[in-house]
Amino acid sequence: MSAAYAGLVVWDVDGTLIPADLRWLRRGVARTYGLQEESIVFPKARVHGYTDESIVVDTAIASGVQSEVAEEGVERFHEVLARVMFEGEQELAREQPAYPGAFDSIASLHEHGFVQTVLTGNLRVAAEVKLRVSGLDRHLDLGIGAFGDDARDRFELPAVVVERFAAQYGTTLDASRTVVIGDAPNDIACARHAGFHVIAVAHRMPRNELEQHSPDAALDRLDADMVVSAVASLAGNN
Repeated sequence: MSAAYAGLVVWDVDGTLIPADLRWLRRGVARTYGLQEESIVFPKARVHGYTDESIVVDTAIASGVQSEVAEEGVERFHEVLARVMFEGEQELAREQPAYPGAFDSIASLHEHGFVQTVLTGNLRVAAEVKLRVSGLDRHLDLGIGAFGDDARDRFELPAVVVERFAAQYGTTLDASRTVVIGDAPNDIACARHAGFHVIAVAHRMPRNELEQHSPDAALDRLDADMVVSAVASLAGNN
């Protein structure tokens, strides 16, 4: 580990770095289970802040698929979603660009010595396409990230980051110098479960509602200076 290491920043993807858009899951579920896209019904809960596998099963059931069949389709969904994402790259770039400040925040954190990765409910292939197409992957170490195909329960994903960080950098991850940046209550709860610090960005929920879930800090938007200041303060670099 470099002496310049300042801490680890763990980004959520949908709703934090890029706007959330369920079209990819809708297409993937429809093709996986032979349904029409317009017939797909997402459950009212357990969507934002959860993993793709859990969302797919719940969505298939809500759309009229028997629970056993919904479960059996998960493996096929991985293959289908990969095709959906690759086919939709131009559409993704055009209609789902990164949030203002996302690129600059990542670049500035890198300049300040922070290692960065992602913890996301997206399957890895979907996350990689989204980050690459939006130009956000340059300073992210995806090799130590955790994805929706690593565990169906999001609360199990921080342990994946811990394990991969240790394997990659040859040292135990210091939770007190680890900061999650997310946008949903479940992002906050997941970070707390792991003993990580957490910053919530009010991209989809009003800031006062996010603050009710007790993040360490809440931001109205991704501003590079504000992000670096908040992360550095939490990671003990001020």
